[in-house]
Amino acid sequence: MLKICSGNDGHAYLFLLSVLQLWLTFAPVADQTAAYFHISLEMVNWLSVVYLLISIPFGLVATWVLDSVGLRCAVILSAWLNMMGSIIRMFSVLKFMSLGSQNYWYLFVGQCLCALAQPLVIFSPTKLAALWFPDHQRATANMISSMSNPLGILIANVLSPALVPEGRHIPLMLGVYAIPALTACVLATVGIREKVPPTPPSASATNSTSQPFFMGLKMLLRNKPYIILAVCFGGGIGMFTCFSALLEQILCEKGYSNVFAGMDGALFTVCGLLGAFLLGLYVDRTRNFIESTKICFCLSALASIVFAVASRFRDQAVALAISSSIFGFFGFAMYPVAMELAVECSYPVGEGTSTGLIFVASQIEGVIFMILLQALTVRVSKDPSSTCALDQDGALDWTTPVLLMAGLCSAMACFYVIFFHTDYKRLHAETSSSDTVKAEDTGSDVPEV
Repeated sequence: MLKICSGNDGHAYLFLLSVLQLWLTFAPVADQTAAYFHISLEMVNWLSVVYLLISIPFGLVATWVLDSVGLRCAVILSAWLNMMGSIIRMFSVLKFMSLGSQNYWYLFVGQCLCALAQPLVIFSPTKLAALWFPDHQRATANMISSMSNPLGILIANVLSPALVPEGRHIPLMLGVYAIPALTACVLATVGIREKVPPTPPSASATNSTSQPFFMGLKMLLRNKPYIILAVCFGGGIGMFTCFSALLEQILCEKGYSNVFAGMDGALFTVCGLLGAFLLGLYVDRTRNFIESTKICFCLSALASIVFAVASRFRDQAVALAISSSIFGFFGFAMYPVAMELAVECSYPVGEGTSTGLIFVASQIEGVIFMILLQALTVRVSKDPSSTCALDQDGALDWTTPVLLMAGLCSAMACFYVIFFHTDYKRLHAETSSSDTVKAEDTGSDVPEV
């Protein structure tokens, strides 16, 4: 579907962006992980939260690497960090090392290294699309590479419960997840040879006018449409992060199994991939960035309300599956289009900086949401129908946090629909550049008098 005349590196980038994801290894099997390592659920949740915390300061470094050093360096560095982190995580389950109470900290350090890799690869899609693809393919290319994150969520939600029916299978799970990380590192190191294609695919790629990094940051902080997009869309990403990390804990208290929670998360992601694919194709043809994101934001907020209500009752598997599917379909569909929209409303700021700052905002909001939602849980007495495998007395009731999550999604959607308006600056600049070139070519044929 996507043709790159200048070589195969663009396809290599797309492939590698789809395999670098270890974030949600433990979330679908949080209770078994807590039992295996003899730790609390809060400590298991920190294995996910650390991704958000580290991405806040390192996200700024990642934006500088992308816009100043280059895409190739960023992807290779990310692959090496991901590989080293996955190997260190395995130290925590090696019996001959006799780590005892220290095994959790090896797990935590490995997660930290993987967390350092995440911004480098998640900030890359708009840069990749701008450098390697023509303007009529950018949204689709961005969609394919941006969906590396939900693809990782999908793999975790399906694979982790399948590999860990009991806590004693945790070592097997860590070994399986290390294989794609090692493979991606080898492929990135030997397979990506060029920073940019020999032939620029678009006018903006030919005449790169990206501002210096710090100047770009100043321009973004003074750009009202961009700030609104960063706050609302960053909040949406933060909310999706919480949903993915806490889904198993939310559902187990009402008697839903880990397998169902994993399948529910998989539906959430698969439908999201489908929605992103369809919307990417549509936006590439119509350029309706703003209209598409506003409609998707509203429909995903409605789906979050349905999920919040259904998750508070037992035996509502069908309603939960449908609401999660709709939530993912419209929520993930908005992700790559909003990233392209961030570049359009902030041009000529570098693509890595404009998308990276949104991701940093999403991590800050995600940390706040995660801490707030956990603080609002209520411990309830043991229930025979509960499937939460906890050593503590009782389980956690998530009624208030889930309703708050739906309320926040709805509030952000309303704010975005009412207040966000912008021009498509990059498209206008490319149109002007094309008109100038045509005028020069026409003028060259006119004989001088």
